[in-house]
Amino acid sequence: MPSLFHLFSLLPLWLLHGLGAALGWLVFFVSGTYRRRFLQNVRQAGYRFCEVRAAVGHAGRMVAELPRMWLQTRPVRCEMIEPERVEQVWAKGRGIVFLTPHLGCFELSVQAAARRWSAERGPITILYRPARQAWLAQVMETARNRPGVQAVPTALSGVRQMIKALRRGEAVGLLPDQVPPEGQGLWSPFFGRDAYTMTLAARLVQQTGASVIVARCERKPWGRGYALYFEELPMPLSDSLETAVLQLNQAMEQTIRQCPSQYLWGYARYKQPRAEQPAGAQVAP
Repeated sequence: MPSLFHLFSLLPLWLLHGLGAALGWLVFFVSGTYRRRFLQNVRQAGYRFCEVRAAVGHAGRMVAELPRMWLQTRPVRCEMIEPERVEQVWAKGRGIVFLTPHLGCFELSVQAAARRWSAERGPITILYRPARQAWLAQVMETARNRPGVQAVPTALSGVRQMIKALRRGEAVGLLPDQVPPEGQGLWSPFFGRDAYTMTLAARLVQQTGASVIVARCERKPWGRGYALYFEELPMPLSDSLETAVLQLNQAMEQTIRQCPSQYLWGYARYKQPRAEQPAGAQVAP
């Protein structure tokens, strides 16, 4: 398996994306559970399948491009769109919380930002959970701890390191639409349905005064690289944790609607962690 992973990292991007698209459709047709969840999530967001059918292939592209993203045997082209938006925030002397939903090549978002700004602004800190397979854990460790990226454990010690980084004026990166472990989230609407949502992003901003930048890294057609977009939140986060979590969910919805054909609609966004209260029940912050 490690040899196969390395082999895929050497393939051209157009070929990886072609193979990935075929893989995405194969899984869609073979797995009834995945297909039903995909279609349910699409309907929940108010789309028809014909409007976002390309997302089936993009899910496979995400898997196929991982060897290139993690091993970086050859650089990939990534065009930054309006990077001055980020530089204006840096100029304020604040730390930045980069938020990226499961859209496009989210793995590249942090890598590209680190290449652009880490030499001047310090590394971007991300949370990291090792894989169970030894070979994959080794590959992921290499991928996560690359120049300009500092991976910290998904534990209290890692959160403390994130807070320290933000107070130094550095940046951290998170996937805010990822379902958190039990006891680390709130039930909050996401495309009109309660979803268990992490509070970490909101807490980091509230405790450090950091700015929020929403990033999305879209794939260009035919393996021609990527386009990385940056946007600030339309308004400051509320001091209320529940309201702030809702604001971030709304920001993720807006970002996804700008490129719904590359979102991972098959992700189990509405799953319920064990021992948590049912959706709609009151959860203490």
